[in-house]
Amino acid sequence: MLSQAEDAEKGLKRTLGAGHLIALGIGAIIGAGLFVRTAAAAGEAAGPAVTLSFVVAAIGCAFAGLCYAEFASMIPIAGSAYAYSYVTMGELIAWIIGWALIMEYALGAATVSIAWSEYLNKLLGGGIPYEWCHSPFETFTSSDGVLHTGIMNAPALVILLALTLLLIKGTQESAFVNAIIVFIKVAIVLLFIAIGWQFIRPENYTPYVIPDGTAPVVDHAGKVIADYSGWNKHGWGGVLGGAGIVFFAFIGFDAVSTAAQEAKNPKRDMPIGILGSLVVCTILYILFGHVLTGVANWKDFVDPEKGKEASVAYAISTYMTGYGWLAKAVTVAILAGFSSVILVMLMGQSRIFYTMSNDGLIPKAFGVLHPKYKTPYKSNLILFVFVGAFAAFVPGSVAGDLTSFGTLFAFVLVSIGVWILRVKSPNIERPFKAPVYPVVSALGAIICTAMIVGLDSRTLKVAFAWMLLGLIVYFLYSRHNSKLKNPSEILPHATDFE
Repeated sequence: MLSQAEDAEKGLKRTLGAGHLIALGIGAIIGAGLFVRTAAAAGEAAGPAVTLSFVVAAIGCAFAGLCYAEFASMIPIAGSAYAYSYVTMGELIAWIIGWALIMEYALGAATVSIAWSEYLNKLLGGGIPYEWCHSPFETFTSSDGVLHTGIMNAPALVILLALTLLLIKGTQESAFVNAIIVFIKVAIVLLFIAIGWQFIRPENYTPYVIPDGTAPVVDHAGKVIADYSGWNKHGWGGVLGGAGIVFFAFIGFDAVSTAAQEAKNPKRDMPIGILGSLVVCTILYILFGHVLTGVANWKDFVDPEKGKEASVAYAISTYMTGYGWLAKAVTVAILAGFSSVILVMLMGQSRIFYTMSNDGLIPKAFGVLHPKYKTPYKSNLILFVFVGAFAAFVPGSVAGDLTSFGTLFAFVLVSIGVWILRVKSPNIERPFKAPVYPVVSALGAIICTAMIVGLDSRTLKVAFAWMLLGLIVYFLYSRHNSKLKNPSEILPHATDFE
């Protein structure tokens, strides 16, 4: 695998430095999570202590991130967790994780593109007709009693096509555009933190965690909209519950590892890119959560008539007098954030397909590189058709927590994989080693497995069905076409070594 990756003529072009990789990580991480999940975690479980929830979630991600960094520096090839599992646990396990990663990247990109469409329509004041920004399975009755039925989500399709063409043009160009987007949204985040700090009201931090016995929040009709009786809805249990919610705001840092084969100096740059983006985002998240819960009371974030939706814009327009323009800027930042998340997810999925194709597990078309741009353009186009069909014709809520399942499953296998390779091949060169072995690997696997168990039963059933379909595809097609079954395709004289 390493010899194939080092083939300059046939392989992906190495154009990315450490700065590009950190920007890719930030681009994937800072999206809807920062602007949506922060308020949700504060209002539903943690209160102002959502800042501590971010710390807990970051620690859990850090364990997996250290394992990713060790693998990415040691095995600098495209494919992320799929490639690492292939090396350490064999083809079948690698196929399972590769199939699971489709839920993280492909379905994730589709879901975010649908959210992108919603925010674009909000920015345009609802100027896009309902029929052309919703799927055929969605309906809406307007105030004049007219029933509207969606035809297709055209804006979602447009942004997916634009970003797909950008990815085909080249990884460096994509990384450059992503860097611009990252600069814009980080600048607006910093602007909100700097300006919002002046409007913090200390009384909003008292009490810092939601007290036991807090009365439920009810709406104007007396309906309970938030109940804090559960163990994970108040006190330190609420901090842990909030960590489960804001965990999804960290999804994406592993996407950096999918670009390992395009890094100029992967042994040095991959650990910097993975851990650097995680550190930067964690600091921004803590500061952002501190300001948001200081400007507005955490109870506002569960009230549909106040800050439950567009919570950041609500806090600005309600409590930050004279800064209405910032609310509009935050909406632009959210659009930019969604765009970079989609870009990195599409890039990550196409690189995983590229590596799986080179291993013979999926058709060769997924591994064909553009003769000029050296990007897996056929994989990008096939992925656009799949993701585009989902985004245009399926409601975004269908994906649910499947993206999280795929991500957590990858984290578990990467954590276990580092442990296995330390035992099987203790003398192999490791430019970066995860510290405190095997504690880091064990905690990474345990914490992420606990989060999987915590997902709702419907998500787990759908995920199981998807994985079952993957096994059927493997035994009907992939197993028979695998290059492991045809060693002469890997090395010209492989039979000499048998």
